[in-house]
Amino acid sequence: QVQLVESGGGLVQAGGSLRLTCAASGTTFSFNAMAWYRQAPGKQRELVAIITSGGSTDYADSVKGRFTISGDNAKNTVYLQMDSLKPEDTAVYCCKFVHGRWLYWGQGTQVTVSS
Repeated sequence: QVQLVESGGGLVQAGGSLRLTCAASGTTFSFNAMAWYRQAPGKQRELVAIITSGGSTDYADSVKGRFTISGDNAKNTVYLQMDSLKPEDTAVYCCKFVHGRWLYWGQGTQVTVSS
């Protein structure tokens, strides 16, 4: 059974940095893509960043230039380096791995940015 576990969330002041990690276990295959989503209270879940197995990346406009997604296919792990954090980045961040038509989600980790 595939399980995704996120870590690295927490409380940080505006302008600070955090690095999120999401690692998959219970799998013998590699994923086609790995992504980070976030959901703030009262708002819809939104895609933050995505990386394909080939290394292509894409970002939400709101985080371009501040966040960097990277992945380690051999370890089935994805990272999200978040710099210059803003209070509006406060949300629960979840990772999602894609393997063909199968989607796997982590439980989420809270990121809180104080002003």
